[in-house]
Amino acid sequence: MATTPENGAAPAAQLPLFYKSLTPLSSQAHKDYGIDERSTLEFVKGIHAVPITVDEFAAAQRHFPIIFSGGDTPAPLVLMGLQEGQNFYVNDDGTWKEGVYVPAYIRRYPFMLARIRQDSEELSLCFDDMCEDIGEKKAQAFFDGDQPSQVTKNVLGFCEEYEKSINRTRAFTEELKKQELLMSGEVSIQPPGDAKPSIYRGFQMVNEDKLKELRGDQARKLVQNGGMPLIYAHLLSVHLIRELFAKANPADSVPLSNPTDQGIVPDA
Repeated sequence: MATTPENGAAPAAQLPLFYKSLTPLSSQAHKDYGIDERSTLEFVKGIHAVPITVDEFAAAQRHFPIIFSGGDTPAPLVLMGLQEGQNFYVNDDGTWKEGVYVPAYIRRYPFMLARIRQDSEELSLCFDDMCEDIGEKKAQAFFDGDQPSQVTKNVLGFCEEYEKSINRTRAFTEELKKQELLMSGEVSIQPPGDAKPSIYRGFQMVNEDKLKELRGDQARKLVQNGGMPLIYAHLLSVHLIRELFAKANPADSVPLSNPTDQGIVPDA
């Protein structure tokens, strides 16, 4: 389930999902560069999970299961499939499924803010120079003379807001860890006629039993800092794993009207 975390500028082997390189945008080196308007999301094909920020939970939970990655630094992810190479939200022609929310992580590519010097906390606007949409004489120029164009200003603003969302997301997951609310989870789906249920595991989720047992001051803190609505958006969305299973196994689809066929429990 793990998706490579973002950690600023990094060696190629540690670059975030989608990115093949990171090059700082420069008015000298890229004065004639620009970007074509994106017509497809072909690069998302075969990607089954991407990071999501807390600011997106309300929109995303209507369309995707929101789960947490494993390990000591869990991060929220949206599932677009149940295994690597599987994505039910990108059409055969590379377009995105109509009416479905597009995660900001996808919309941000091929740009991101990154540290270009490991001894500095300063972030620079970078881009993946292997992205075919970027190059010389493209439709939307990055610079007007030696000044950033409105396109570049818009991209920079988006990336700055995204970084703020990442920080809020880290604070939320740290609070979940502090309260010991995350557990290893699994979803059990019993297809009609099958002797054994299909089990999906390898992720973390909020433990509802522990959530109910929180002291008043702990629960009040989650309400006041906006964490409680995020928790319930996550818990409600987990049931959409059933719909991904149905897409992957149309012959074994479980009727959505029968909630007793699906259990969500801790790993043994």
